[in-house]
Amino acid sequence: MSTVKDTVDVDVPLRRAYDQWTQFEDFPNFMEGVDEVRQLDDRHNHWTTSIGGVRREFDTEIVDQLADDRITWRSIGGETRQRGSVRFEQLDASHTRVELTMDVEPTGVAEKGADALGVIDRRVKGDLRRFKDYVESGGGTGAWRGRIRPQDPGTSL
Repeated sequence: MSTVKDTVDVDVPLRRAYDQWTQFEDFPNFMEGVDEVRQLDDRHNHWTTSIGGVRREFDTEIVDQLADDRITWRSIGGETRQRGSVRFEQLDASHTRVELTMDVEPTGVAEKGADALGVIDRRVKGDLRRFKDYVESGGGTGAWRGRIRPQDPGTSL
């Protein structure tokens, strides 16, 4: 599994940054290769991606979510294997640090080659930069302030 970790400081208050990240169906607006995210319920999302000519559909499960602090997820079923965590830190009243950590296991020759060339790392880091632009430009609306607790302590990062 490859690990990608990056941090970006956004010029919005903590609550705004966190609230926007909870709007999973907006992810195609700033995530390269993400065609669609459908929120199935508070804990589950269905993803459709097209990366390097390879289309994939998979589900993710949120395993831990605490408002204004963190969201941790993992893929479930299917051939796409990943897990990750995004954390939010208030820097001051109008600035927030967003830290994203992802573990991705590439499948197939094309994905393994892309990983070896650093494409996955660059893509995830680019997505985080595009999130910064998106949230700072006022893109997106909405929020989910609920709490999801881990069901299995071994699933979080």
